Amino acid sequence: MKALAKGLALTFRTFFRRPVTEEYPDVKRPLPPRFRGRPVLLAREDGRPRCVACGLCEKVCPSSCIAVEPGTGPGGTRTLARYELDLGRCSFCGLCVEACPVEAIAMGDRYELAVEDRRELLYGTDRLLSPPEGDNGSHGKEDRNR
Repeated sequence: MKALAKGLALTFRTFFRRPVTEEYPDVKRPLPPRFRGRPVLLAREDGRPRCVACGLCEKVCPSSCIAVEPGTGPGGTRTLARYELDLGRCSFCGLCVEACPVEAIAMGDRYELAVEDRRELLYGTDRLLSPPEGDNGSHGKEDRNR
């Protein structure tokens, strides 16, 4: 009986409060600083990806959703030939960001990732390098130490 009274008291206390509904998608709540959205590849000043194809992100990924293929650049240097990310399998854990020794990948701000075809969730190097508007990839190394 005591539990019933406590439940009814809670119901009556909250019954007369104003609702806190927000008009999504017109009004979006601000994201917390450590939010982990869609991963993005960061680029150098000349537009090439920072990634050196070391493969650490691929090895540390618990979902096995990253595929890295190294290539050979000018002067025999190791460069990135292909970087593929399957967002349908990604768990947005951020371990790829933590493992990257050259800070080539960051967690972006984008979270609206619904698509009608699963093939649209396969992101290649070109789609990962050019983040959509509103996705600035700001959650990189500087936010890790918070």
